Amino acid sequence: MLLNISAVIVISLCVYYFLVRLLYRKEIKAILERDPAAKSYVEIIFTYAGLHALIFHSIAHLLWKAKVPFFPRFLSQLSRFTTGIEIHQGAAIGEGFFIDHGTGVVIGETAIIGDKVTLFQGVTLGGTGKEKGKRHPTLGNNVVIGAGAKILGDIKIGNNVNVGANAVVLRDVPDDSTVVGVPGRVARKLGRRLPGGVNLDHTSLPDPLQQALEKLQHEIDRIESEIKDYHEKKKEEGR
Repeated sequence: MLLNISAVIVISLCVYYFLVRLLYRKEIKAILERDPAAKSYVEIIFTYAGLHALIFHSIAHLLWKAKVPFFPRFLSQLSRFTTGIEIHQGAAIGEGFFIDHGTGVVIGETAIIGDKVTLFQGVTLGGTGKEKGKRHPTLGNNVVIGAGAKILGDIKIGNNVNVGANAVVLRDVPDDSTVVGVPGRVARKLGRRLPGGVNLDHTSLPDPLQQALEKLQHEIDRIESEIKDYHEKKKEEGR
């Protein structure tokens, strides 16, 4: 009897492994490419909470689209309980999606996520009130959202965008940009594409406010230098 139960468990785990590897091959590939801690397919399939949350969501989303009552929401909450990640069953998610660590990630009902998107722990794709209809963000392709960042409201985050850790984004963000600060400030990257299309450095990002202040200080220094030269020239003319 015990042997039979063991055999069933082993067979079930093997079936699960091959199904996940087949159905989520792009997501597994994304994890291998973006997470240096990922060592093998077995480790990813059986231990990565972000992948488990995505599997829960895929099933819940199909049931939600089929208008099945209760069970989609139940699966969403079961995923939250087991992985620490809450993805509403109505959210639309593209290919190559990767949630790194994942604890505290919240994705709202009308959120739309493009391809090759990476979210770090503590990210919120949320709404700003009790309005109906589209009320959550839309993310483009190759987007990286840093740890603790909040993207709020029906706004659009363009392609190839990096959002710095703990930023709070309340407005649309154009393509090929970085966003930092509270509220989020945009700094363009001049259209420069990053190797592989995804930049996982979400901490060492430019600060547009600091850049503006440095530019202002440079102008002040130039004006002070010109005034000093002017006064010295006047003194010499007086002599």
